[in-house]
Amino acid sequence: MAVIKMNFLSKALGMQTNVTICLPSYSFADRMRGCEDVYVLGMKYQVMWLLHGGSGDDSDCVNFTNIVRYADDHKLAVVMPSDYNASYHDDPTGAKYFEFVVKELPEMCRAIFPFSDKREDNIIAGLSMGAGGTYKCAVAHPEMYCAALCMSGGGRGPVLSREGADHSIPPKFEGAETGGINDPWNYIKEQVAACKEMPKFFFTVGGEDAAALVDSESTYKHVTALGVDTYFEMVPGYQHEWDFWDLTLRKAISEWLPIKHSVIYPE
Repeated sequence: MAVIKMNFLSKALGMQTNVTICLPSYSFADRMRGCEDVYVLGMKYQVMWLLHGGSGDDSDCVNFTNIVRYADDHKLAVVMPSDYNASYHDDPTGAKYFEFVVKELPEMCRAIFPFSDKREDNIIAGLSMGAGGTYKCAVAHPEMYCAALCMSGGGRGPVLSREGADHSIPPKFEGAETGGINDPWNYIKEQVAACKEMPKFFFTVGGEDAAALVDSESTYKHVTALGVDTYFEMVPGYQHEWDFWDLTLRKAISEWLPIKHSVIYPE
C-alpha cells in the first residue's frame, strides 16, 4: 500500500491544501497468493472519498484508524482532503470547499492516478462534520456516487431533542434559501421528485453519542420516507470516538458497501 501525502495549489480554495491518498500496490497478501501480474496498463481502482470531522485534517483516519490496511486488503483507493472546519461548504466570497470535493479534487486525482470515474466505483464517506459533508455531496450529486456512508452525523435537519433549538424550522446553511443544494435536507426531495437515482445511504452511530444519534436517526428516517434505499445501525456502548469509526470503516468496507475487493483490470 502506498500512502501519498500531497500539497498543491487549489483553484477552488485559492490556496495550497493537503490531501492524503491510500493507493493499493503490491502487497504481502499478493506475494502469498503468488500473484505475478499486479501492475497492468489501464488498470483502475474503486475510490472512497473520505471526509474528516471537525478540528481534523486529511491525516486523521490514517493516524487514528486502520484505513490503510482496510484499503490495502480490499484494493480500494481512499482520498482524504482537508476541510479546515469549513463544513464542506462554499464561501460566497472565499474558499469553495464543496466545489473542491465534488469537482476539482476528483478531476485532479483522475488525471494523475488510476481511479475509475464510473458511478458504481465511487463512494462518498465521512464522520461527524464529514458525515454532513457526505450527505450534501450525495444529495447534490447522486450521479457521482453509488453509496454514501454517514458516520455519527447526517443532514442536520429538524433536531427535536436539543435544548433551545428552533423546532419549527430545519437548520439552513448560512446564506442559503430553503430547497437549494446548500439546504440538502430539503433538496433531496427535489432530486427524488426529478427521478434522480440516489446512492444507497448508510447511517451509523454510537448508542451513547446523544447529539449525533438524533442527527443520524432523523436523517435516516427522512431519507427512507422518500423511498431511498437506506441502512441504519446504532451500536450500543460507543460514543463520538475513533474506536467506533474504525469499527464502522472495517465493517462497511468488508461487508456493506458495493466493493469489488479487487483491482479493475482492462478487458
